[in-house]
Amino acid sequence: MSYQHILTETDGAVTTITLNRPERLNACAPDMAVEIRDVLADPGAVRCFVITGSGRAFCSGADLSARGERSVGGGRGAYDALSMSYNPLMMHMAQCAVPIVAAVNGPAAGIGCSIALAADFVLAGKSAYFLQAFVNIGLVPDGGASWMLPRLIGKARATEMMMLGEKIGAEKAEDWGMIYKCVEDAVLMQEAKAVAQRLAGGPTLALGAMRENIFKALEINYSAALHQEALGQRRAGESKDAVEGGMAFLMKRKPEFKGE
Repeated sequence: MSYQHILTETDGAVTTITLNRPERLNACAPDMAVEIRDVLADPGAVRCFVITGSGRAFCSGADLSARGERSVGGGRGAYDALSMSYNPLMMHMAQCAVPIVAAVNGPAAGIGCSIALAADFVLAGKSAYFLQAFVNIGLVPDGGASWMLPRLIGKARATEMMMLGEKIGAEKAEDWGMIYKCVEDAVLMQEAKAVAQRLAGGPTLALGAMRENIFKALEINYSAALHQEALGQRRAGESKDAVEGGMAFLMKRKPEFKGE
């Protein structure tokens, strides 16, 4: 299927989603958010997604002009765009049945920062940076940033990012524990796809349960987390991959997971 604002490419069980508005530094129009959501909504045979940007940026943020004039200087349009396009995308990322890897090339600002950090593994080139610049235009962080950042890097650093609106380079982001890894720009996609292929070769149902458990554990108490783990373990334990994993362990060989 072809899209207007993104490109998709499938290599085996890995599908790469490329934000494709390089002339706008891949600014995310509401329609782009809907297209990404459409790809994530039905993984089918896909066992891992990679999200990256074309050209010299990952995503420069929401496309204010694409939201319409009524959202610039007025809150209703922005509220509608978030409610109908951006927030549903973030929930689809959180609830996706398979892992997501972000390969951040260049700036990841505003909603672009939120999209990147919603991935399970975030790899960034050394020239990349993360930015919450809403304060500079009199707005507040969105796309789940105010929920996500304090949990990733703590209240003090999240406050720094949001209230001072300063760029956080890839190396600092790795040092803060905000991302998985900072790599040389030239090998970014190679490294990201290597992680994606490893995940795609893993026990997909178990990985999906892990995603769900991690996300819910950020909100629930210890007792509820134990119950959530038990539910996930039951679901994963009934899979063919669990049988294969057990047999491989007993036979001292590498398991061959099929995602079933």
